[in-house]
Amino acid sequence: MHKVISDTTLLAHAGIDPEAHHGFVNPAVYRGSTVAFPSVDAMAQGTQRYRYGRWGNPTSDALCEALNTLESAEGTVLCPSGLAACTTAILAVCGSGDHLLVPDSVYGPVRHFCDTAGRRMGIETTYYDPLVGEGIADLIKPHTKAVFTESPGSHTFEIQDIPAIAAAAHARNALVLMDNSWATPLFLKPLALGVDISIMAATKYIVGHSDAMLGTIACGQRAWDKVRDMHFQLGQFVGPDDVALALRGLRTLDVRLARHQDNALAVARWLETQPDVARVLYPALPSHPGHDLWSRDFRGATGLLSFVTRAAPPEAVAAMIDGLDLFRIGYSWGGFESLVMTIDPRSLRSATTWEEPGQLVRLHIGLEKPDDLIADLSRGFARLNRAKEGT
Repeated sequence: MHKVISDTTLLAHAGIDPEAHHGFVNPAVYRGSTVAFPSVDAMAQGTQRYRYGRWGNPTSDALCEALNTLESAEGTVLCPSGLAACTTAILAVCGSGDHLLVPDSVYGPVRHFCDTAGRRMGIETTYYDPLVGEGIADLIKPHTKAVFTESPGSHTFEIQDIPAIAAAAHARNALVLMDNSWATPLFLKPLALGVDISIMAATKYIVGHSDAMLGTIACGQRAWDKVRDMHFQLGQFVGPDDVALALRGLRTLDVRLARHQDNALAVARWLETQPDVARVLYPALPSHPGHDLWSRDFRGATGLLSFVTRAAPPEAVAAMIDGLDLFRIGYSWGGFESLVMTIDPRSLRSATTWEEPGQLVRLHIGLEKPDDLIADLSRGFARLNRAKEGT
């Protein structure tokens, strides 16, 4: 496609080829396994563009092409979930006898994979302080093949110095992987910062409507062959209906993220004024410890944040949350709806410690009017205080 002015314009045009689809701007949803060949020779030569359903179709190609453009990637593959994308990317670059560095704030299921299946496969994992920056060089061993990053960190929102980590890793011939689900390539371009493999749980903001699960792996030149081969070897495949939902969500990513950001900033700033809140973990706030790094590398903030209550019994925090009207209690995030959950980071740390006396509450701020969300939270804090007084 022709050069576009901005990502906003790109989102509306990348991966669209009306001439190939009888003039329709959206590709058809190609449901199928078998692809017919015109001759024995055509099958043997393997030159036909589509040969088997698992190896791609016009629907999946449209999404991969759009993400290649948005990520400035050599190539992109699709996986059935964000976790599948993370594990496929790790297995593409690490095997038996190899060493992997993973931030202590990593998404919990990735840690679980490293400690279980990864260990059984002979991959040695070391967890590191996500704030180590260029100090990652001291943790790289002769058999270190990759450094996994996630910025902001799950639940606790540490911002990593990705360019410094990438420079140190590349100096020792290690590849860099990044989970960029929070920012999406609209607000952060991992490959431009030196990352080799950009991973997303597209379940979140790319799909954007809480109605499909999908993971993406976009690769720079150094990693593309490895990831493409592992993806093929594992038989990874995403159903075309889910791909079509992701394509639909991608087209409105810009306008949705702008609303998520405005709403989250309004709620985060209000939370900072509340006497029951010890601190708010949202990188767009100047009070956040990683705000300077976030301002340097990111172009925006999305709807996911956390806050720490002042010391309170778990029952009081539960009373606050259970009575909320507009925040649903649930996993995941990135959809139109607001969500809430509690988490104890102490159970997910080994290289660092979490010593906050209060409870950690994670919020996903959806597309509702922020005044309504704030009023709902305000009533929740009132319940928290009544519960505290009753103990």
